[in-house]
Amino acid sequence: MVTVKYAHSILTYIPYVLVLVDLRYEGVNCDKDGGVESHLAMGKKLLAAGQLADALSHFHAAVDGDPQNYMSYYRRATVYLAMGKSKSALPDLSRVIELKPDFTSARLQRGNLLLKQGNLDEAESDFKRVLQSSPTDQEEKEAHGQLTRSDGIQRLLAQAQDTFNNKDYAGAVTLLDPIIEICVWDVSSREMRAECFIQMGEMGKAISDLKATSKLKSDNTKAFLQLSTIYYHLGDHEMSLTYDEAVSKYEAVMKTEPNVPQFSHHAKERICHALAQGQQHSSRAVKVCSEVLEADPENANALKSRAEAYIQEEQYEEAIRDYEEAGKHSENDRQVKEGLEHAQRLLKQSQKRDYYKILGVKRTAQKREIIKAYRKLAQQWHPDNFQDAADKKRAEKRFIDIAQAKEVLTDPEMRNKFDNGEDPMDPETQQGAHNHHHFQQGFNPFGSGPFSFKFGFN
Repeated sequence: MVTVKYAHSILTYIPYVLVLVDLRYEGVNCDKDGGVESHLAMGKKLLAAGQLADALSHFHAAVDGDPQNYMSYYRRATVYLAMGKSKSALPDLSRVIELKPDFTSARLQRGNLLLKQGNLDEAESDFKRVLQSSPTDQEEKEAHGQLTRSDGIQRLLAQAQDTFNNKDYAGAVTLLDPIIEICVWDVSSREMRAECFIQMGEMGKAISDLKATSKLKSDNTKAFLQLSTIYYHLGDHEMSLTYDEAVSKYEAVMKTEPNVPQFSHHAKERICHALAQGQQHSSRAVKVCSEVLEADPENANALKSRAEAYIQEEQYEEAIRDYEEAGKHSENDRQVKEGLEHAQRLLKQSQKRDYYKILGVKRTAQKREIIKAYRKLAQQWHPDNFQDAADKKRAEKRFIDIAQAKEVLTDPEMRNKFDNGEDPMDPETQQGAHNHHHFQQGFNPFGSGPFSFKFGFN
């Protein structure tokens, strides 16, 4: 097995070794100060051997050594294309044509790239120049074919735009599909098709096109904001990102377009929402949402997000006011109705017994934090720690409250009830349900004998 692996390793390096032997045989000298021709020869050999990164480094050196040598740029463009880096190849091909206008191969390749980008007029200009410069039969055939194709796309684009303007979105998609199949890097066509999908309610397809445009066009804040809006309405608010990651992305949008109020406002609204949903930065969420509402007091989304943050801050009356205000600007909004009812239940509950406050933990506390707080308080308020009869009686009551709080908050079902404004330990809210199952998890505050406590912690 080891022998096979060793043999495989040797075989992997054979092409590279052969290139070096071949170069040595030809007498090519590629030392540190090697000439442009030496770098071109070495790069060509490495390219033939599939060593693209090494070939690229030699063509870089050739370009630096002689910026007027068109072949250095052409070879480097060839490597870029082989590596799938078409954006990097395009400037090199343009430089080749600038240095040698009659180089038909470079012009034909540039025309093909421009066609894929949807730059149809520039592409057609290159194809026409190829036909005027004594091309080979193969080049002439390819240039004619691409000119015909580009002309057809021009007509389809005009039809697609008219169809889109007439709000026939399905018809526009039918026309845009073959365009994008050829012009695979055309941002504007994909944006138009994405808008058609949005109008048709096909959000999955819209997301696919918008994701592509966000990669094809650098700093495409418009596409990112459209994506975030779609995810927001779908309920998948932050594209499976953590909320902290989402906040970072929206802050990047604001930095990219600081002088475009629309982008900044939308980004800040998303930050407000992400902070409120993240539940770890509720005070900051209140601040950011308030800034959004200063500029747009009737923004129902910001009002809902701030209300959620207020709930996390246990400011239930403020949450109720925000939900009521949001209801004025977003009629029949289910989230507003449910949020308002939730806040009202929590307010009523806070005026009675609050298990989170009993243990001194936040509503977002994990089970481990709850157990830790419970252990500390249970030891502190253990009735055996008190000698005075009145103190002992007060400790008993406090001890039972602590035990009930732990029982409720470590049981997912009971905690969910409590979080929705229902006290699972309250006989009234349970309508006569079995209320004396409080200590099911091994903790019995009053065993046999006077205060014989058992600490069966989970």
